[in-house]
Amino acid sequence: MDKPFEIRRLGFIGLGAMGKPMLSHLANKLPPQSKIWAFDVVDELVDGMCAQFPNKVYKASSAKDIADQADVVITMVPEGEHVRSVYLDPQQGICSSDISGKLLIDCSTIDTSTSLAVKEHIAANFPTASFYDAPVSGGVIGAIKGTIAFFLGCAESDPNLERLTYLAGLMGKEIIPCGGPSFGLAAKLSNNYLSGIIAIACSEAMDMGMRSGLDPRVLARVYAAGTAQNTICDKFNPVPHVYPEAPSSGGYKQGFKVQLMRKDFALALDMAKRVGSRNVLGEAGLATYDGASKDERCRDLDSRVVYRYLGGDEDWLTRFGGH
Repeated sequence: MDKPFEIRRLGFIGLGAMGKPMLSHLANKLPPQSKIWAFDVVDELVDGMCAQFPNKVYKASSAKDIADQADVVITMVPEGEHVRSVYLDPQQGICSSDISGKLLIDCSTIDTSTSLAVKEHIAANFPTASFYDAPVSGGVIGAIKGTIAFFLGCAESDPNLERLTYLAGLMGKEIIPCGGPSFGLAAKLSNNYLSGIIAIACSEAMDMGMRSGLDPRVLARVYAAGTAQNTICDKFNPVPHVYPEAPSSGGYKQGFKVQLMRKDFALALDMAKRVGSRNVLGEAGLATYDGASKDERCRDLDSRVVYRYLGGDEDWLTRFGGH
């Protein structure tokens, strides 16, 4: 395993709901002599991190500036178009700098074709640089707690695996090499497709049980003890106040935005069609997240707000009692 002091100059691009806590973990856990340059299109986010970590986090003026300063660059941006811009913009992108010998890690969840296009551009122009897709899973809560999982687009024999594992381990808990370029993204999209389907199914199952007179806390115990057990029901339950730390219990305000689930779900379906997979639940799932993402009651909230979109009872405590 690489020694911490060997990563002296790190760059981080994208300080959104996931990126900000990920950067915080790096700032807290990298050794004192390590320096981090940060960039985001929202200046205030970078200024806040610089103020929180003086003499550790420094403000960069662009993605190119990040690449000029750092030996290792981590990117965490919303969509494929942002990844293209961050890496390939001819004036201000990472690849407008000389990135020879540098390690580039993209933690964004995007389409596999964009990731491969960026990798191919880097391989053609900077053959000694290394680019990896490394999407994450676990949501905002996981990013804050440092328990997110990383799906690495590399094989277990990759020469950079130890360094990738060290860095990912500072921000998360589970690090899984998925086999090769873009395989991390393929794994993530498959995961989010399944997670999104389960959230809809859990919302529907809880709703039908509650309408039949069952306390949702009892239902959650039944699912946990039976064959329906899953992480969404256990820790991200769509019904408010069933699991205290679930985004639903905080008004769905902290979590994985429904628009992002809609985006990932669509990317997963595109991937499924491209590889010839038959997804009988796909179109219904996409329609549900598309509708929820456009509903004023649900937009910008955690994706498990589909429970609200589907007409679930959020004020159930007045019927069943308890706190």
